[in-house]
Amino acid sequence: MLLAIPFPHIDPVLVSFGPFAVRWYALAYIAGLVIGWRLMRRMAAGSAYGLEAEQVDDFLFWATLGVILGGRIGYVLFYNLPFYADNPSKILYVWQGGMSFHGGFLGVVVAGLWFCKKRGIAPLVFGDLCARVAPVGLFFGRIANFINGELFGRVTDAPWGVVFPNGGPAPRHPSQLYEAALEGLLLFIVINLLARAPSFRDRRGFLTGVFIAGYAISRMLVELVRQPDAQIGFLSLGSTMGQWLSVPMLLIGIYMMVRAKKPA
Repeated sequence: MLLAIPFPHIDPVLVSFGPFAVRWYALAYIAGLVIGWRLMRRMAAGSAYGLEAEQVDDFLFWATLGVILGGRIGYVLFYNLPFYADNPSKILYVWQGGMSFHGGFLGVVVAGLWFCKKRGIAPLVFGDLCARVAPVGLFFGRIANFINGELFGRVTDAPWGVVFPNGGPAPRHPSQLYEAALEGLLLFIVINLLARAPSFRDRRGFLTGVFIAGYAISRMLVELVRQPDAQIGFLSLGSTMGQWLSVPMLLIGIYMMVRAKKPA
């Protein structure tokens, strides 16, 4: 008999009022956006970025739109296109789950570039500021995945394996918590420690590259123990869709770090 930690069975719905329900997953998105916004406001006040707090306020709406639209479109295209091609109306059913980080990331990038162009802000400067707070949203999102009992890992005999309600009787890696620790907590600490050193902070685009490459490495590592989506399964050589989508991110992140230069 394998050792296992019982799943805490936290109700995904925090509170409901008739047909209206407040879910932990929705609160995770709200917490990530609001806390990230408040942190960005404080960081923008520093002379290193030359941005005003009001500019960060304006971007909150754009970031929210980019995360939701990009995350949903990314999931549809990358993870379940045949199903949604047959059921296009269900693309709008976001409350039934199905969001992609890679899609959400692209959505925020597009929103950020558009915002910077309209406001006359240097994109790399703004990107570095966003990179310092983005792990906050990843942390809360992965915790919500754990509460929902979704995106769990593969079967394990590790003493910290968890028996998830939808994962069968065998204990599995709590891969959501691994991602919360790597993509969220560790990446946040690393980027903000680097940001304290002018030699890194002043190289425009460097912190953005650290975030992109850091996320890619974290995701590719956790995918080694994460159960792939049932509708996709394993790809060539036992790889997963999450790993393949992270490869270009890794290359782009490394390129941005190498090419980052101090302002003239």
